[in-house]
Amino acid sequence: MSQAQLLDEIPSVDLADFESGDPKRKEKFVNELGSAFTNIGFVALKNHGLSEDLRENLYETVQRFFFMDDAVKQKYEFAELSGQRGYIGKNKETAKGYKKPDLKEFYHVGQLDPRENMPGNIFPEEVPEFETYTTETFGVFEQTGKRLLQAIALYLDLEEDYFEAKVNQGDSILRALHYFPIENPELLEEGAVRAAAHGDINLITLLMGASAEGLEVLRTDGKWIAVTALPDQIIINVGDMLDRLTNHRLKSTIHRVVNPAPEKMRTSRFSIPFFMHPRAEMDLSSLSSCIDEQNPKRYVDMTAGEFLDERLRELGLKK
Repeated sequence: MSQAQLLDEIPSVDLADFESGDPKRKEKFVNELGSAFTNIGFVALKNHGLSEDLRENLYETVQRFFFMDDAVKQKYEFAELSGQRGYIGKNKETAKGYKKPDLKEFYHVGQLDPRENMPGNIFPEEVPEFETYTTETFGVFEQTGKRLLQAIALYLDLEEDYFEAKVNQGDSILRALHYFPIENPELLEEGAVRAAAHGDINLITLLMGASAEGLEVLRTDGKWIAVTALPDQIIINVGDMLDRLTNHRLKSTIHRVVNPAPEKMRTSRFSIPFFMHPRAEMDLSSLSSCIDEQNPKRYVDMTAGEFLDERLRELGLKK
């Protein structure tokens, strides 16, 4: 087991190296990102494009929405959308393999200019700034995600623009998450947690710093380590789709959000990840370059749309 796999904190990389125009710095970034994704599946990223002002404004408006009465929030929940847009209420998502739903509620924003057969966005009229700041953040993170995918493509010895057409107008989602307070912790059912252990569905996830601690990553030796982004960083992790495409060469690492200490159970936690998805028609069949005798093919062939549909049903968001 390599030393990288036994780190007590995730590696850090600087996107400015990739965009510097210096071939050596660019190559350094590609190799550092690829190594992190190979060994632990997570990395901390500097110079990601998200300003502190935007982050603060986003969190403030998201909190205003979630602090409204449930009856108001439910105006923006539409079961026929399978949780792909708008509000998704409490106790609606259950991690794969678990029986207790996660202790959270969330709101999804997708492509700003949806293509044919893609649902349009839904925004709460009670918080008009919600649309402004979520859509701006979506745009920033989509561009940052594309740059990261360029680096990943180079690490995999593919053309730098390999992912471009596959993610253009893709099914990416910005998720505003509220882990709501537990007013009576003593009555909490056994096994009920803020987010049970899971891997993300998508290609890569971009996560700005949350409002409170709680995120943990499962290390290769079975130890859980806490992950906290520094003020100038965001966290990037490999999703299951990229894991499938690379035949587990790049690792979708299991992670979770644990419940806080009993004295903090009555407080909220907010988190806003961006899930970078390709278009539904993308073929997720494992790359031939990632299959050999030491690492035989481990996944059945399917498209991104088929995989997403399968996972939404497993999560209980689609019937």
